Amino acid sequence: MPGAPTLVVVDVQRGFHDPRWPARNNPAFEANLRGLLDLWQERGWPLVYVKHDSIRDDSPFAPGTPGNELDAELLDGAEPDVLIAKSTNSAFLGTPSLKAWLDAREIETVVIAGIQTNHCAESTARTAGDLGYQMRFVIDATYTFELGTPDGDTITADELTRATAANLAAESGEVLSTEDLIARADNGAI
Repeated sequence: MPGAPTLVVVDVQRGFHDPRWPARNNPAFEANLRGLLDLWQERGWPLVYVKHDSIRDDSPFAPGTPGNELDAELLDGAEPDVLIAKSTNSAFLGTPSLKAWLDAREIETVVIAGIQTNHCAESTARTAGDLGYQMRFVIDATYTFELGTPDGDTITADELTRATAANLAAESGEVLSTEDLIARADNGAI
């Protein structure tokens, strides 16, 4: 479907179930992501999965490890049109080229969801905005973890999510809830 909005699902991988991660935020993530996946399947819109292939052997996302696999239980039944593999934060630096794939299909609007809110999802959203795409970041279809600072403090996952929302809304595109995005789709204007 040329020009249809494309859902880019970033790094929904089993490695995020690894016990080394601190407690995450947004317990509604799974239901919200499922709502987006169902909408995209229902409409026949393009769906992109992004997978992080870490270059570090000790990473839970190292190729060939169970953590590198997509979270098939959560993504059940939603087959992507393309799978982008990356070893950096932004999906636009992966293989095959996300930009080339989108441009070949005359896609102007990208909708970003996935993990982690303030890392790979935000980096992908920033790049999308920088490249001129109409970027929609579905903030409650992402999650992240608390993060230690260089001076020994801790920033909560919710604070990081708020900062990502402010950063992206100020520069890169729109930040929406799942409910708002679905309502817009029902009105024909994502």
